Amino acid sequence: MTLNYRHLHYFWMVAKEGGFARAAERMDMAIQTISAQVRELEKDLGHQLLKPEGRGVSLTEAGQVAFAKAEEIFQIGQSLPELVRAVASKPVRRFKVGLCDGISKLAVHALLKPVLNTEDLHLTCHEGEPEQLLAELALHHLDFVFAGQPPPANPNLRMQSRLLISSEVDWYGASKWVKKGALTHFPECLHDLPVLLPTGHSRLRVDLNHWFEQLGIVPHVVGEFEDSALMSVFAARGFGVFPVSRLGVYDTGTLSGLRLLGQCDDLHEEIHGVWNVRGIDHPLVVELLNRLGD
Repeated sequence: MTLNYRHLHYFWMVAKEGGFARAAERMDMAIQTISAQVRELEKDLGHQLLKPEGRGVSLTEAGQVAFAKAEEIFQIGQSLPELVRAVASKPVRRFKVGLCDGISKLAVHALLKPVLNTEDLHLTCHEGEPEQLLAELALHHLDFVFAGQPPPANPNLRMQSRLLISSEVDWYGASKWVKKGALTHFPECLHDLPVLLPTGHSRLRVDLNHWFEQLGIVPHVVGEFEDSALMSVFAARGFGVFPVSRLGVYDTGTLSGLRLLGQCDDLHEEIHGVWNVRGIDHPLVVELLNRLGD
């Protein structure tokens, strides 16, 4: 059944005014017209909504439910013109961004900083597998994607990419783990300390595994995370030590309560920006690429 909102409006007015006569006077309509419309609504809903009371009417139990919902509907309707005028007079600048699983969300926040102060910005961030996000980008459902590596060569996708950062990686942990002995024997101390790592989705995890192998380190892994910000929260609670892109650390200041364990100047995390060639006219894509190219 499709609800007739005109019938509902007549019922709402009768209930608010307490009778057909007062509703008819308020709406400048014939009582018979309003009465007929309310009867049609009751017929459609299959229940009596109003009952005589004195010189007016009152709500049945079914009518009370219907009136409460009608009140919500028509209050929204009354506020709609003002909402539309506000949006039309102040357009929103939408920017839909994809974040590939495994890249440092702390570093991405730092990379987005040049456009975060855009007036009337409406930023939407989606996380997912690279293949999924690139497909969304190809269909123009996303404006920009941050990925751990360039997209695979595919002339049909018409995409371009740029290396945005190659940031050194540092290790942090709570003070209970970052003590003089650990500092002196970094990175060998990772044999014994509880270690938090990015999941296998991350290009950084592949590079970390290679780094461990080169140094002959077998880390004591106690947790794996797709989100670097979440990993930092667990580290701050003393769950373990973890690696993080230097850019993400110093730009966002999110490592309160954590101490530097060691630096890996020969280990880097890369973040690439990917965009659709046909979407390069998006002003925020252009601004982001220009600012990051400075």
